[in-house]
Amino acid sequence: MAPTLRRSTRISSKTVTVNPESDLKTKKTPIAKVKKGIKKETIVKKEVTEETKELEIGDLIPEYLNLENQDGKELNLLKLAKDSKILVIFAYPKASTPGCTRQAQGFRDTFEELKSQGAVVVGLSADLPKSQTSFKLKQNLQYDLLCDPKREFIGLLGAKKTPSSGIIRSHWVFVDGELKFKDLKVSPEQSVSKANDEVKQLAK
Repeated sequence: MAPTLRRSTRISSKTVTVNPESDLKTKKTPIAKVKKGIKKETIVKKEVTEETKELEIGDLIPEYLNLENQDGKELNLLKLAKDSKILVIFAYPKASTPGCTRQAQGFRDTFEELKSQGAVVVGLSADLPKSQTSFKLKQNLQYDLLCDPKREFIGLLGAKKTPSSGIIRSHWVFVDGELKFKDLKVSPEQSVSKANDEVKQLAK
């Protein structure tokens, strides 16, 4: 069964700075409630658009994004992220290659520490379930490996190496489905250490 990916219309956030004094002078309806003694207020708005190219900090995982894991089970990533509270996704170019093995082993060896901080880890590549299963079993990985053979989610995360092929080794950290950290072009060791540091920051 091939993985399916459907794009959500919930995309990015823009920051709007509101000047309550200006709103009051022009008698326009204020965007937010004006509190005494506050000169400016910042409001975050979620826009609806179909033109998403890449998730940025503050964006949500698309609601209808589904991928298969190594067992061929389809997972909804937004649900997974919200259920996990803190979700670490790391991308690797190809299962069972040297650098990808070191990256996967690093997350395996720090799995319990991440779990103690309330984080769930998943791997991501363009490999099919059979290759992911072999990789998971051979390396004794405790976490799921997601399959994205068309690199659609990988592209949305900004980790396509070229338009036609390849994956940039990277990782992302989400809280309740919202992107908090985005680290592209990292070494296997950097991916593991930085992700651990970022989870610790979020768990404080």
